[in-house]
Amino acid sequence: MTPDISLRNADVSTRLATYLNDHLGGSATGRELGRRALKSNRGNEYGVVLEDVVRQIEEDVESLLELMRRLEVKPDRVKEALGWAGEKVGRLKLNGQLLGYSPLSRLIELEALMLGVSGKLALWQALRAVLADDPRIDGIDLEHLAERAKEQRRVLEGLRRRAAIEALT
Repeated sequence: MTPDISLRNADVSTRLATYLNDHLGGSATGRELGRRALKSNRGNEYGVVLEDVVRQIEEDVESLLELMRRLEVKPDRVKEALGWAGEKVGRLKLNGQLLGYSPLSRLIELEALMLGVSGKLALWQALRAVLADDPRIDGIDLEHLAERAKEQRRVLEGLRRRAAIEALT
């Protein structure tokens, strides 16, 4: 008989640690993607908006790491590295031209950032539901983090719509 190595029978703290580390890996992808989108759009209207969003994404990663520290969850550097590498591999797709940045590149990046921010919103909401009364996270405002993720998503949606028009018409 094979031992059950899945998380199905793991204790709550193990499942929470896995969940947080999965989001940490995703945040590495989002942070790198945001930095790349910002670099590609410096000097235009997209870059002005992305500068603030990317700064907030980086702050949110620090909030996640602080939360993990308080909950005594060790960051899984392998998952973080895989997230970082995943963003780099994502650059290999063609977006209407072999080299350089195309309007389609911008659209795809903005859509991917929106997906990441939606995942982050789900994280903050889930943690708020299960850790609201946990004294270890006093001072970490999960409600504020969730509201900020909603605002980031709203801002990115505005950019995405404009990028879609530019790329697809």
